[in-house]
Amino acid sequence: MIKISEPAIGPEEVEAVKSVLLSKNIAAGVKVAEFCSVKHALAVSSGTAGLHAALHAVGIKAGDEVITTPFTFAATANSILMCHAKPVFVDIDKETFNISPERITEKITRRTKAVLTVDLYGQLCDYPKIKKIAEEHNLIVIEDACQAVNAELEGKKAGSFGDISVFSFYATKNIVTGEGGMVVTNEDRYAELVKRFRQHGQIQRYEYETLGYNYRMTDIAAAIGLEQLKKIDSLTKKRIENAEYLTQNLQGINWIKLPKVKYGKHVFHQYTIKVPEKIRDALFLYLKENGVETGIYYPKPLHLFPHFLSNAKPALPVTEGISKLVMSLPVHPLLNKGDLDKIIKLINLFDKKKANEQ
Repeated sequence: MIKISEPAIGPEEVEAVKSVLLSKNIAAGVKVAEFCSVKHALAVSSGTAGLHAALHAVGIKAGDEVITTPFTFAATANSILMCHAKPVFVDIDKETFNISPERITEKITRRTKAVLTVDLYGQLCDYPKIKKIAEEHNLIVIEDACQAVNAELEGKKAGSFGDISVFSFYATKNIVTGEGGMVVTNEDRYAELVKRFRQHGQIQRYEYETLGYNYRMTDIAAAIGLEQLKKIDSLTKKRIENAEYLTQNLQGINWIKLPKVKYGKHVFHQYTIKVPEKIRDALFLYLKENGVETGIYYPKPLHLFPHFLSNAKPALPVTEGISKLVMSLPVHPLLNKGDLDKIIKLINLFDKKKANEQ
């Protein structure tokens, strides 16, 4: 079976974990800060923990509103609820699948405190427009870069666009620690608040200033992450090459809409195509039956789930339409040319089968 994702773990990571088990100390934050060209990087136990900590650090509280996208993993909006604030969903761009800057302004109220962006599938948002809107309305930008490590726009890397930003290193991400995440920021105060929040609100040992959680990253996870960071350029290069190969060889199929690289360097956490709703399930099953795992990210937008309905249920036509069309093909760096050729061949055979049935 060709997997939709597979962690690129090698002997280097194994040796790093062994060193931790032999009581070596590992610290990950400094190298990530240097990589993203930001002042502070704070390791946490997951991307979700990072989002919760980031929202806490910038002061999001009960009664506040945070504008975000409904087309993302639940952790993005759940982290807003975890601060007892209100997620306000706006529609997405139909080409990048990211939050639409044009829709943000429409939803700003006196309660709006921040915009929580998501760099979906590995492509950065339209930050020049989003940052301008934020400045005009005195809003904080929180960048959910969990799927976009090493993406770039105008010479800047993912994680450097938000006032505070978050990465995930979950097992399916572009670099992995199993579970784990990172909060990055240039703001000293935000960094200090994240440090306290991830350690039960401690300002020093057994001195608790605020509520906090056990959101620390383990040394084992940090050791894996340091080794992954050394490989990040080669892993990213392979993802981009795989994506380009798929695009080159699938562009002749007129019922598939291929990913559009609109802003900067897309790092292809997912290679997401659009397929007509009537045949998506059939293609999904056909590929699965023939040894290719695919994914639907995401089949139901967040604003349609019960625990968000109290926060209003607006019509978001682009998001709701896109969710019926998207389908992600394997693009991870462990794929070889034979794997890619198999995916391409199967889709072409499906196309011919579909044509013969018409």
